[in-house]
Amino acid sequence: MKAVARAHPLWLAYILHRISGIGLALFLPVHFWVLSLALNNAAQLDAFLTLSDLPIVKLAETGLVFLLAVHMFGGLRLMALEWLPWNAAQKTWAAAATAGAFFISIIFLMQAI
Repeated sequence: MKAVARAHPLWLAYILHRISGIGLALFLPVHFWVLSLALNNAAQLDAFLTLSDLPIVKLAETGLVFLLAVHMFGGLRLMALEWLPWNAAQKTWAAAATAGAFFISIIFLMQAI
């Protein structure tokens, strides 16, 4: 019975929302550290920011934008589950939210390159 439930698209949306939350939680301390460099050590911040021109960093930023978009749309999906009546179209909305997150991250990548 569990194998059938795990194949459900909304279960996959649930997992993607959890993974994006973990990814963002792992990124947050690094983000705060870089912000602290702006306050305490401008030279070290400038040296760190030169890394942002590397293609791998641009790709990582695109992944971060994807995680942010997925997490935001996943949160909207959860709010819809709590506040709106359940219907069969929710699978379509979950797929559309993932596609929207992918679209947003690709637009970011195109502008970053």
